Amino acid sequence: MAGHPGGGFVLVVGPSGAGKDTLIGLARQALADEPRVLFPTRSVTRPASAAEAHDTLAPKVFEAAVAAGQFCLWWRAHGLGYGISAATETAARRGAVAVCNVSRTVLAEARQRLPGVTVVEVTAAPGILARRLAARGRAEDGDLMQRLTRQVVTVGPEPELVIVNDTAPGAAAERLLRHIRDRLPGLAQPGEGLHHPRLIPARINSD
Repeated sequence: MAGHPGGGFVLVVGPSGAGKDTLIGLARQALADEPRVLFPTRSVTRPASAAEAHDTLAPKVFEAAVAAGQFCLWWRAHGLGYGISAATETAARRGAVAVCNVSRTVLAEARQRLPGVTVVEVTAAPGILARRLAARGRAEDGDLMQRLTRQVVTVGPEPELVIVNDTAPGAAAERLLRHIRDRLPGLAQPGEGLHHPRLIPARINSD
C-alpha cells in the first residue's frame, strides 16, 4: 500500500481476547525509533492494569472531555467510556501515522472525518477467544458466553487487512508491522514540536 502524504490512522479492531493490545505492543517495540508512528494512550473510565495501559478518567471527567471536544474518537462499550485524544488527529494531519485500538462502531465516522484511515481486524477462533477471556478474568468481562455471542455481530466498513491471531503472536504482529510500515513511504518527517509519548486530553474539573 502506498504511503499517504498527509499521514493517517491505522485503526485496529476485533473481538475481546483476539490479542489486539499484544500485537500493538509488539509493533510499538519494533517501531520505537520511528518518530512518524504514534501509539496514543487511550483514556478509559476504568483503572489501568498491567495487562492494559491507559489513562483513567472518572466518568464525569470523561463526559466533560467529550463535551469539550478533547477526543477525535470516543465510544462506549461494556459500560465504559473510551477516547482517543484530539491531539492524535492533529499529529496525523501533520504527517504521522497513529495506531489505535478502537471499537468497530466508530469506523464509519473515522473514515468520513479523519485523514488516511485504514482498518486492521484482529481475530481468533471462538475457543481461543473464550480461553483468553477466562484467563484475563476481568470483572467487567461479565458472562463469557454472552460476550462471545455479542461479538459475532460485525459493524462498520470492511477492513483493509484481517489478521488471524491463533498461535504465537510474533507472526501476527509482523503482519501488523508490515501494514504500518507500508503507510510510511512518502510521509514527511514530523514537524518541530511533534511529540507523541502519550497524547492525552487536558484534564477537566469534574465539579
